[in-house]
Amino acid sequence: MTGSIPAIVVLLALALSYWFVLRARYRVWGATKEDITRVMPGDAEVPDPSYETTLAVTIDALPSEIWPWLVQLGYRRGGLYSYDWLDRLFGFLDAPSAERILPEYQRLDAGDVIPIGRGAGFPVTAVEPRRLLVLGGERDGFQWTWQLALFPVDEQRTRLVSRNRARLPKTLGASMFMAVLEPAAFIMTRKMLLGLKRRAEAIASGRSGAIARVA
Repeated sequence: MTGSIPAIVVLLALALSYWFVLRARYRVWGATKEDITRVMPGDAEVPDPSYETTLAVTIDALPSEIWPWLVQLGYRRGGLYSYDWLDRLFGFLDAPSAERILPEYQRLDAGDVIPIGRGAGFPVTAVEPRRLLVLGGERDGFQWTWQLALFPVDEQRTRLVSRNRARLPKTLGASMFMAVLEPAAFIMTRKMLLGLKRRAEAIASGRSGAIARVA
């Protein structure tokens, strides 16, 4: 019994470090104070969340160069721009995420559903072209929104902000589900933001090169 005490202490220390340090950081990865405190249109859909994250990245591109990638999200569309091998493993995708703009998937309206393979799909609740995409739904007492918003920084850079808000049933099962989902969602969303950044900046670099050649 005595020999097991150090292991218990280590496990407890790791659990506390995760809950109070690591978890607090990854829930606001890349976000500034302004990003975190900003009121976004989709916030009203889940007014009293029990879970919220705000992740963000600065992209050296214009909103018009980022938006086409966002609007073509989905299964058998543009993909999810994250870890494709994981998305394919779990059946969310059946092919790599797109590396080009797909003209046939550049229309998205409120009321549409973005397909996610074997998943239930993401209902679209609001669309403001080149500014905001809001996804959300409610099922079995679980209410959620996912907002992807573009905020110009200057004439060359844009902030891409991802905000998740959810209200869960007050059950042990729901709590355990979120304990597993939280780190997985962070890993995949962070990679998605970086994937979008890489793709949009490739387009922007082409534009900048063309401007330089003209000049």
